[in-house]
Amino acid sequence: MEFRRVAILGSTGSIGRQALEVIEALPDRLGVAALTAERNVERLAEQALRFRPDLVAIADADRAEDLAERLRGTGIAVAAGREGVRRAAVAPEAGIVLGAISGVAGLAPVLDAVRAGKTVALANKEPLVAAGSIVMEEARRSGARILPVDSEHSAIFQALRGFEVREVARLVLTASGGPFRGRPPGELETVTPEEALAHPTWEMGPKVTIDSATLMNKGLEIIEAHWLFGVPYDRIAVLIHPQSVVHSLVEFVDGTMLAHLGAPDMRLPIQYALCYPERPPRPWATVDLAALGALTFERPDLQRFPCLALARRAGEAGGTAPAALNGANEEAVALFLAGRIGFTQIPALIEAALEAHRPVAQPTLDQVLTADQEGRAAARRHAA
Repeated sequence: MEFRRVAILGSTGSIGRQALEVIEALPDRLGVAALTAERNVERLAEQALRFRPDLVAIADADRAEDLAERLRGTGIAVAAGREGVRRAAVAPEAGIVLGAISGVAGLAPVLDAVRAGKTVALANKEPLVAAGSIVMEEARRSGARILPVDSEHSAIFQALRGFEVREVARLVLTASGGPFRGRPPGELETVTPEEALAHPTWEMGPKVTIDSATLMNKGLEIIEAHWLFGVPYDRIAVLIHPQSVVHSLVEFVDGTMLAHLGAPDMRLPIQYALCYPERPPRPWATVDLAALGALTFERPDLQRFPCLALARRAGEAGGTAPAALNGANEEAVALFLAGRIGFTQIPALIEAALEAHRPVAQPTLDQVLTADQEGRAAARRHAA
């Protein structure tokens, strides 16, 4: 494998930090070309001093002077604002771009990287959820390759290696069920943010962790899988798998199923994407199946997890509906984390936003972004 330098969009978040662990563990294969963050100047500067990228970018332009001062004399270029982040996305030194910016804010820089023909390791769901048709069309035009980093989509990508989509009967995404899998629906109204953030198996950022608790995370993954693999929605299923060892399955037309098993450690799919198509012998964690004793599966309870059905509904509606769904969900999660709404109001606000939205069938990027803002506004309006 040739040496690759990585541009990490969102290096101070959970995925970005774990990606840097992977890079540090494989110094003969991977290096850092660029790093970006929203506002965490201290951590971004520490990362830059340790990994010595050519460029760092801070989205919050008011913090650029502080960042520049911390890196004075290093020769590391400092960029600021959304344009600075987008500059990092197309850095000529980057052989691969890791998209790990949470939320729809990650859409523009990922699109820039795709248009530049980059190989994009995609960790954040929102670019494909909100603008899947646009991103995939741009990838076809530029020849960009999109490699999934989400553990579920990485699992499917690996299981499909050597097969054609026409041989696939179903994709089966697995979900841990989050912290409230066994809790009766009537008890969810009093759930606190602290309880919802206590994920039983995965270590993730707060927004993704709440999405896992509502199962919206899996709903967004259905939409993402549709675009990544070209499989219709009626052939994408979800199973609850509390052990988080089987990361997803592919069922083929002859009835055979291939499952991908591994420890619940995001460094595994990150490394697979950054080093694809090779597998460096660097085991982060292994699974002792005998110690586990059993792997269990169950169907999701849509009464307890209505977000899953809402996401599928938006995906099937198509056009700008997923963007409105995503915007409403981001806003609702933020309101919940701020203590302004209850846990069960999250799906209620999203449903209200979808009811108010009138989808545009073949949207432009501006129409996608407008739908995102409309979804957010509708969620705020119904929370008041």
